[in-house]
Amino acid sequence: MAGNSQRRGRSSGAGKKGATAGTGGKGRRALAGRGATPPAEMRPGHPAQRRAQADARRRAERDRSRQRAEEAPELLLGRNPVVEALRARIPATALYVVTGDSRTAGDERVTEALHLANDRGLPLLEVGRAEFDRMAGGALHQGIGLQVPPYEYAHPDDLLDAARDSGRPALVVAMDGVTDPRNLGAVVRSAAAFDAHGVVVPQRRSVGMTASAWRTSAGAAARLPVARAVNLARALAAYQDAGLTTVGLAGDGDVDLHDADVLADPVALVVGAEGSGLSRLVRERCDLVVRIPIGRDTESLNVSVAAGIALYQAALLRG
Repeated sequence: MAGNSQRRGRSSGAGKKGATAGTGGKGRRALAGRGATPPAEMRPGHPAQRRAQADARRRAERDRSRQRAEEAPELLLGRNPVVEALRARIPATALYVVTGDSRTAGDERVTEALHLANDRGLPLLEVGRAEFDRMAGGALHQGIGLQVPPYEYAHPDDLLDAARDSGRPALVVAMDGVTDPRNLGAVVRSAAAFDAHGVVVPQRRSVGMTASAWRTSAGAAARLPVARAVNLARALAAYQDAGLTTVGLAGDGDVDLHDADVLADPVALVVGAEGSGLSRLVRERCDLVVRIPIGRDTESLNVSVAAGIALYQAALLRG
């Protein structure tokens, strides 16, 4: 019947004049929803999130393992590598020789290594074969090994200080993601030959100054500082702020190398990884990207060869 307040769905006060209690915006927020659905790897408890977290833990463990390895002394193995390292006066802390091995007793390279180590006052440590096999981790050692201390890297800003002290326009070589220690050593050697003030390598996804890099540098690493940057793109930005022009090397560069007169000015020369070249972020940080003209049948140059050519061109322009 009309006006019956007991009807289902009828609320008290319906139809009466005056203010009624509201929801405080709760209804509006409910209608608005919760926004876009987050990616699977960001949803708590989702299998994709668990996989992403496991991958992050594995990457962190790899980084920690690599850091521990870099902070520990390196054992350079083999008769030829040890002799070459001692000839190049690579920093070393001890020479290991397996005792009672007739194959090493009369070997001329072992004899030379003993003389070179003695001239430098390096400790000679004799070890048994089983113990040295364990130290070498199963690698071929030929009964001799040289203990090399961890390399002491400079800070990227130290290279700017060296340039100021030299009175010459700054010339720094930055290596983006180069993983072959022989390429690093060769670039260090060329940089020293053409009066560069140092070489910069990134902390991650790049080779460091191993004994192999030391040996390839032919002693240049003892004269030229190698700096390590936590983030190479940020290090290049700091060089730009200090007045350096960042010049990248790439096969599809904007201009030919012989037209890049900017190399006579303060410059950070940037070379890329073997094969992949400059990474996107590093390339974006380059003020200019130049190319080395080569024959059509040759796809690309080795990174250390390309760096040497560019450094020679810089030396010509600087007189």
